[in-house]
Amino acid sequence: MPVSRKRKLESEISEAFIKFQRELIGRGPQEARTYIVEDMVITRFKGVLTVEEKHLVENNDGRKLVKKMRQLLREMYSTNYETIVEKCTGAHVYSSHSDISTKIGERIEVFIVDRDLEKELN
Repeated sequence: MPVSRKRKLESEISEAFIKFQRELIGRGPQEARTYIVEDMVITRFKGVLTVEEKHLVENNDGRKLVKKMRQLLREMYSTNYETIVEKCTGAHVYSSHSDISTKIGERIEVFIVDRDLEKELN
């Protein structure tokens, strides 16, 4: 059975994010999965913490430090993340949101775009 246009685009976005993160941090997540839901592009990254960060998150001050550092990096490179979504989808990103769980080492990215991509791809 052929891969749907939606699944192909979701995979393309995940791969572009992994490549960008490898260039930025020196390593990418262990796994990335993107979902297109109506006018949202949602990416879940698993295994995002470095070895050093895994040690830091073992105490409260370290968790705060890792979360703050990752939030700062995301703010610094938010335009890059949004550009990846825009280039892959051809849609304009209205806003984006990100959070990291230091408890399980996952990060989530949500992008709100200017049209219903899911409808276009079906």
